[in-house]
Amino acid sequence: MIRIHSLTARLATLFAVLAASLLVLVAVLFGRMLDAHFQELDLHELQGKAALIRNALQDDTATGGRSERIQALARSFVGHESVGVLLRDVEGRVIHVIHPEHFTAAQRAGERLSGGLTDWTVDGHPHRGVEVSITLPPLASRDQSIEALVALDLSHHVHFLASVRNATWAGVVVAALAAALFGWFAAHRGLAPLRQVTETARKLSARQLAERLAIDDAPLEVRDHIEAFNGMLARLEAAFQRLGDYSADIAHELRTPISNLMTQTQVALSRPRTNDEYQDILASNLEEYERIARMVSDMLFLAKAEENTLAHAGEPVDLALEADALIDFYEALAEEGQVRIVRQGQASVQGDRLMLRRALSNLISNALRHTPKEGQITIRIDADAAGVGLAVCNVGDPIPADQIERIFERFHRGSAQRESRGEGAGLGLAITRSIVQAHGGQITAHSAEGVTCFAITLPRLEASSPS
Repeated sequence: MIRIHSLTARLATLFAVLAASLLVLVAVLFGRMLDAHFQELDLHELQGKAALIRNALQDDTATGGRSERIQALARSFVGHESVGVLLRDVEGRVIHVIHPEHFTAAQRAGERLSGGLTDWTVDGHPHRGVEVSITLPPLASRDQSIEALVALDLSHHVHFLASVRNATWAGVVVAALAAALFGWFAAHRGLAPLRQVTETARKLSARQLAERLAIDDAPLEVRDHIEAFNGMLARLEAAFQRLGDYSADIAHELRTPISNLMTQTQVALSRPRTNDEYQDILASNLEEYERIARMVSDMLFLAKAEENTLAHAGEPVDLALEADALIDFYEALAEEGQVRIVRQGQASVQGDRLMLRRALSNLISNALRHTPKEGQITIRIDADAAGVGLAVCNVGDPIPADQIERIFERFHRGSAQRESRGEGAGLGLAITRSIVQAHGGQITAHSAEGVTCFAITLPRLEASSPS
């Protein structure tokens, strides 16, 4: 069995086979209808000749006997070379034959037809005939009736039908070949989008992911594939962009502490130092090392969160208890900044208690950094049919509208004014968003009229499920 590996060739072959099958079916049906039509014409012709014979033999105006009537009948068939007439008396004896070449030897010897319209062949020529009984007038013969066998030569019909069949089968072959050619052309044109996908895929590289396939001119059948392919390219481009940003952010954030360590070390080595001076330098270096370690830990956490590989427990978490615990934890820092922290409402969710506490801690810590003295931070917890809401709001300088959309990005610190007040690396809100998304929730930020709120929406306890 020959295997066709080309999809275009397969479609063209299938199209040709289906077209040829349909044409063969039509040709067979047409041939049978043509045969039936000619059979009907032959029957009509034979019945007409039989009526002619009957009228000639039963003519009341004729004065002669049977022989004269037969001779008159023979003269009337002059010029009708394709028609033969064989007359038999009541005892089966052949009494006259007009154009005997249309009858077989057995028929000329008196053999009767089996009945109705009958076909036979004489010297390779097909014939069709009927047999009728004709009652003679009383004065024409002593015999009361004559059997007349009328034969019709079908050579002309058979030749015509053969020509039609040959032309039909030749047309079927030509049509099948044309169908294969058109099918190949249609398949080739129809599969053009797939070739474009292949050509586009060949051009793709880590530095060139902006290629997209045109969808407007694509067939409906492949639009879903093109949309999926373009979506894959968009995701790959975004992933590579994030990876590039990730590398650039890491390099940028690590450059400062490493530069500090190098500078301090160079200064320390520039001349001999006392033990106290060396201890101060080592303590300063330790702070930079801790900063680097904290940044690396946060980046690893974010990387796992974005890959959805964060493993967390699925346990009931009372958000009010966690908020109160964090309020106690930040109490000293809040008193130092003369900031008041209050909690309103309570609700429970299903999730990882430590991770949720870290997310809430990041929001409270961020709010403490940006809340002025005698300001207030409000932790509002509520629940409804849609889910559980947790909002941390603080008074202070508003976040510019153009920064709201980027505030959850890695290493983004908002405005320069807010950045000057912070001490973090700009990873806290990114980590908080990853934790919320890992729990099936969402987080948004709003800042207007001197109040900034971070609102978290989490699934309700009975609807949530651990991942």
